[in-house]
Amino acid sequence: MKKIYLFLPLVAIGLIFTSCGDDFLTKTPQGQISSASTQTPDGVESLLIGAYAMVDGQGLDGQAAWNNDITNWVFGGITSDNGLKGTDAGDQPEQSFLERYDFNSFNGHIRNKWRGLYKGVARANDVITTARAVEALNESRRAQIIAEAQFLRGLFHFEAQKMWRSPIYVGDDVYDLNDVESTKVPNDGPIWDRIENDFLQAAASLPDNQAEVGRPTKMAAKAFLAKAKMYQGWNADGSANTAKLQEAKTLLDEIVNSNLYTLVPRFSENFLVSTRNNAESIWEVQYAVSSATGDAATAGVGLAHPYIAPWGCCGFYQASQNLVNSFRVDANGLPLLDGFNDEDVTTETEYTAPLDPRLDHTVGRPGILYKNFQIHQTDFIRDVSYAGPFSSMKHVAEPEAQGINGWGNLSANNYRIMRYGMVMLWLAEAEVELGNLERARELVNMIRMRAGNEADFIPMATQGSTSRQDFSLVEGEVAANYMVATYTDAWSDQGVARQAVRFESRLETALEGHRFFDLQRWGVQNEVLNAYLSSESEHRVYLQGENFTANKNVFFPIPTEAIDRSFKDGAATITQDPNY
Repeated sequence: MKKIYLFLPLVAIGLIFTSCGDDFLTKTPQGQISSASTQTPDGVESLLIGAYAMVDGQGLDGQAAWNNDITNWVFGGITSDNGLKGTDAGDQPEQSFLERYDFNSFNGHIRNKWRGLYKGVARANDVITTARAVEALNESRRAQIIAEAQFLRGLFHFEAQKMWRSPIYVGDDVYDLNDVESTKVPNDGPIWDRIENDFLQAAASLPDNQAEVGRPTKMAAKAFLAKAKMYQGWNADGSANTAKLQEAKTLLDEIVNSNLYTLVPRFSENFLVSTRNNAESIWEVQYAVSSATGDAATAGVGLAHPYIAPWGCCGFYQASQNLVNSFRVDANGLPLLDGFNDEDVTTETEYTAPLDPRLDHTVGRPGILYKNFQIHQTDFIRDVSYAGPFSSMKHVAEPEAQGINGWGNLSANNYRIMRYGMVMLWLAEAEVELGNLERARELVNMIRMRAGNEADFIPMATQGSTSRQDFSLVEGEVAANYMVATYTDAWSDQGVARQAVRFESRLETALEGHRFFDLQRWGVQNEVLNAYLSSESEHRVYLQGENFTANKNVFFPIPTEAIDRSFKDGAATITQDPNY
């Protein structure tokens, strides 16, 4: 069956969407047309498209696209040991505060993250309440529309729970379009139970397959339900919650045993426009771009492109030395679990020691061909003395898909928010804590075998003389001493197995916006991030003297504006995280 992309120009969405004009769910909706026009089957479908439009985080008035981007390169990347703000010292100073763990409740990025997520929640609730009220809607279609909206509501709340210790949950049981007070609900603790229920209810009604990519399937809902349980799999002190992990394992086993998904042969295929929605994809955030419009493109990561042509802007989201060093391997091709950061992968001279080949699909580094555009050098960087010589690259489109719209940084490179490789690694995590170490080793080895596919090694390239973009490939030679091997010795020590699985997760998903939240759910942020600051500050002087504060910096503060707008009967219904 032909696949149809779920895209609608933002102008059109603005015309059809009438129910969520308030950013904090407190103001009278500012619709362009009467709400009566949505009380039809077509109107409900339009509302659903409006809810999907909030997934990428760009459908919010009064914000820059990167403030609320679904890839979380700001909140999950530059706040971790993987990424740096990059560019230069003066650009986007709010990100500099985040990078240094100076989280405050009036930071515009944090404020807009809240605004965007809860606008998405409002749109999802509007879909659900309207779908139930429209009598002319076919019953089977009504059930699926509600299920898709429940999935989206679960996703928006999931992102909120990752950000804030005690976010609010706004369900259709309280949401009333005609009562601006209805969504002023208290934030009295974690909302995992409600998030789980959204995905559980969605899974019950979603189909096994969808004709249109971008719409979730039954298995996608189960994957996010499993992910929600994995996020509850460890207590604040880092000890395992084996009951939750067993629940997650049951779901993850079901996904694996369904045989619906497989690892694509090449790691790089997860980061190209030409290989979107592939066999590894469980659910992707869909983007589109044309010469006529870039409204549905990747504006949220627009800043995070090299500073040189053909991009020319803006050099954000650079890789840390710590991350680059983590791709070092021993003489047998295995990760250096303990000593990876004892030696730097150098750039001033050619680094000849063995490296995991995923490095050069993840990080742009001097002397190496960058995604078939040109050889990466320090001219890719806005200020090398400030943030170092390394660039991010997974989100960057390949040459054939670049420059379609007026701003070349806009592309249709989907964000693979849920892919099979992640499911395998979560299952490995659960197996370790439940004592099934050999099954965990088997799963990690499958990931590593794919990483070792020589057909995916970056070739050696030499600089040409006609232009900066001119290069020649050296036949039969690769760009570095690539080496990756599987774990052949049985895993018998749970601590070592845990370390190996978590290390593999870092290598596999680096610079995809997950790292800060992975450290959060494992309960190890304080240890890992302060060690990172100690070592990285030797390279990045602006990090000297900075610290991650235990308990406090585990989550972000609730925006002051959200609290101020929650007043009901003379008192705020939302309270600030006591750590702030």
